[in-house]
Amino acid sequence: MFPSIHNRIAWGEIRLNMQALAEKKKESLVSAVYIGLIFILLALICVINFPHGVLKSFLNFINSFVLTQVPGTSFSLPAPVHPASYLVLYTSIFEFSLGLGILEIAILAIRIRLHSSLPRKAETIENIVFALGTGYLVITYLVDMTIMSEWFVFWAGVVLITGLALVARSFVLIAGQRSQV
Repeated sequence: MFPSIHNRIAWGEIRLNMQALAEKKKESLVSAVYIGLIFILLALICVINFPHGVLKSFLNFINSFVLTQVPGTSFSLPAPVHPASYLVLYTSIFEFSLGLGILEIAILAIRIRLHSSLPRKAETIENIVFALGTGYLVITYLVDMTIMSEWFVFWAGVVLITGLALVARSFVLIAGQRSQV
């Protein structure tokens, strides 16, 4: 006999639930690979820079903070006593930011290939802008010209890059919504 309308709806719901489950597994796999690659990147950066004293530089950096007056203002913020003393650490951070940006581009390609949701793609684009922008700021303000005033300019730039990354994400979400209309 013919299946009833109720049975057809139930099978349709099962099919939709299976597709949603497959999408969740796919995203979980991408996220797991992404996190694993970040740990590999961190380990690689540490191994490459270990002979240059990156661990000692990091520990000295953490212990060197004092309250310093922000140039042109009347308030103080934490800053290292001698910001130029940590070029090995800054170079490691630049390498990590660059590697993370490249990794994010690869993850975006995977998300596009797997037809991930628009919010996931937008999040990945936000991460690309932030990682590469931060890498640019590190190499420009910390590695090339590290003086106390540049230390504070760097952090202002990080705030600016964060805003730009959020704007990039918003543009992707708005463009995606308009293309669906």
